[in-house]
Amino acid sequence: MSRIEELPDDFDESLNLNGVPPQVAQDLPQPGFDAFAATNEAPFPINEERLKELINDPNAPGMPPAMASVKSHSKEELLDMMNKTPLFMTDIENAGDEKGENVLLDALQALQNEGTRGEVAQSFKEQGNEAVQEKRWIDAKEMYTKSIAVIYAKEDKWDKPEDLETEKKLLRQMEELSHINRALCNLELGNLRSCTLDCAAVIKLNPKNVKAYYRSAMALLKLDRVAEAEDAASRGLAIDSSNKALQTAASKIADRKAQVERVAAKRKAEEELARKQNLVLSTALRARQIRTRKTDQPPDMEDTRIRLVPDPLSPESSVEFPAVFLYPMDAQSDFIKGFSELHSIVDHLDYIFPLPWDTKKEYTINNVECFMQTVSGGLIKAGKKLPLLQILSGGKVEIVDELVRIFIVPLSKTGAFIAEMKARKEG
Repeated sequence: MSRIEELPDDFDESLNLNGVPPQVAQDLPQPGFDAFAATNEAPFPINEERLKELINDPNAPGMPPAMASVKSHSKEELLDMMNKTPLFMTDIENAGDEKGENVLLDALQALQNEGTRGEVAQSFKEQGNEAVQEKRWIDAKEMYTKSIAVIYAKEDKWDKPEDLETEKKLLRQMEELSHINRALCNLELGNLRSCTLDCAAVIKLNPKNVKAYYRSAMALLKLDRVAEAEDAASRGLAIDSSNKALQTAASKIADRKAQVERVAAKRKAEEELARKQNLVLSTALRARQIRTRKTDQPPDMEDTRIRLVPDPLSPESSVEFPAVFLYPMDAQSDFIKGFSELHSIVDHLDYIFPLPWDTKKEYTINNVECFMQTVSGGLIKAGKKLPLLQILSGGKVEIVDELVRIFIVPLSKTGAFIAEMKARKEG
């Protein structure tokens, strides 16, 4: 996804972004200045006692003050002192001295709040603009948030304006600009819902702010709320039909809308096909008097299910069932993905036997009986050579969760199996 390259509303387009900014140029080393020369100023107070412990030799040369101030403190002490310096401050809660005071921080905060409410809001907004130019989106968002907080603050702790009407216009302007610029930050940071809320606030203030419609449309598109994105883009284009950014957004939205519609149409067609197939299959099972039932916890058979073959939409097709051969006396089983109603149990035993785990050679076609459970929980003997349709039709047995279950038992163990199933039913 391409990045949003729009600059704040009050960005000076005459600036040469490829050159060195004037302020930076002033700060560059001047001819004759050694930027790497050691300074004699101590950035922190020197702990003389700690320094004496480090230097045991009284004849050793003294350290420069800057080095001594660093060497005479532990890492934790240095970090604590740095946190009390506004430039390096990371934890305002612990930036004060023993009394919780910090003169430098108080001075900076006082300067930050100097002026009328509108002027302070404007100052924060301009700091946000500077951060945007450097693509420091988090810092920029914080500045715009501060600007908005000043505008909405209930407590009026700022200077009284000389011209109330001018102040009112300034506040109104800063409110719109701070919200629309914060929307850009939120868009870049991926705070998409926050972006749309900022845009809504702007549109409430100024229904003709095209940037608000553009940024809202882009955020909504990323949220895949295509209809709302389309609405935002169309409203913006109704105000400025030649706006290139909005035209690009509208094109992207149209592409995504077409894609969503194609997916929806395909899903609808698939659902309609599945509905028709289920209807034909249900009719075919009723015509054959085959009972089916589903439980709350069906086995996972992936895409395997009862189906009509070769044509799932033709009632003249034959029914094919997933089936499992259970060997209850040896706790083994075989799964058959497609057991045609026209085939018999023997048709499948022919290729399954001999069983690799049957070391006693108990399982042969002539030496096994086949059983199925009835609807009431009893047993019926299933003829090995009968077509499956003949066994299933009539309503004595039922297919549970689309799976035909057939018990395969050696002749010598049928008595034990029947007794066990009877006891299970009575229990």
